[in-house]
Amino acid sequence: MVTANQEMVVYCFDTLVAHFNGDQPPPPSFEDGQHPLFVTWKKVVNGGEPCLRGCIGSLEPRGLVKGFRDYALTSALRDRRFPPIEARELPLLECTVSILTNYETANDYLDWEVGKHGIIIEFSDPDYNTRRSATYLPEVAAHEGWTVIEAIDSLIRKAGCNSRITESLRKSIHLTRYQSTLFTMHFGEYVSYVKQTRGEAPSIVGVKLPS
Repeated sequence: MVTANQEMVVYCFDTLVAHFNGDQPPPPSFEDGQHPLFVTWKKVVNGGEPCLRGCIGSLEPRGLVKGFRDYALTSALRDRRFPPIEARELPLLECTVSILTNYETANDYLDWEVGKHGIIIEFSDPDYNTRRSATYLPEVAAHEGWTVIEAIDSLIRKAGCNSRITESLRKSIHLTRYQSTLFTMHFGEYVSYVKQTRGEAPSIVGVKLPS
C-alpha cells in the first residue's frame, strides 16, 4: 500500500515555491500511482496553534504526481474560504499530504470512530430538495475535540445546508467512512531537506528567508 511520505510534501513545497518564482518544480522523488489525495496548508505564527490556510483534494483516485502538483497550488491559492497564500507567508507554512484508503459504506451516521475515520456525507437538503455532500479528513474531528454527532452536525453546515438539524435529517445521511496516511512538514524542515539533498537552500523571488 502506498503511504504518504516526506518526498510528497517536499514536492508540494517545490511546486508552490516554483509558482512564486515563475518556474517549474524539480521532478518528484516518489513513484506515481492512482489514489485519492488531499493537500493541506496551515500557517504557524509565533509558535502558536497552526491555522488552516487551505485544504483541497480529490475523493476519487488521481495520479499522485499530477494530483499533488495540482492540489498544492489549488489549496494554497484557490480555496474559497481563504485569501490566496502569498510568497511572504511561505516561511510560516506547514504542509500535510494525505492519501485516502479503506473506503467503506457505513450502516448509519453513527457508524464511524473519531480519530480513526474520515467521513463523506451525502443527503438531501429538506429546504431546497437538493443533494448536498461534504467530507472531513480523519484528523479533523479529533483535532476539534468533537463527538461523532458534533462532527456530523458541523459537516452538514459545511455542505451548505442551513436547515434545522433534526434526528430525521441525520438519519437520512448516506455516510462513507475512510482512513488515511499523512505526512506533515514545516517550511523550515523543507529548507533543511533541500540543503541536504540539493546542496543549497531554496530561494523565493522577493522574499528574504531566515538563514
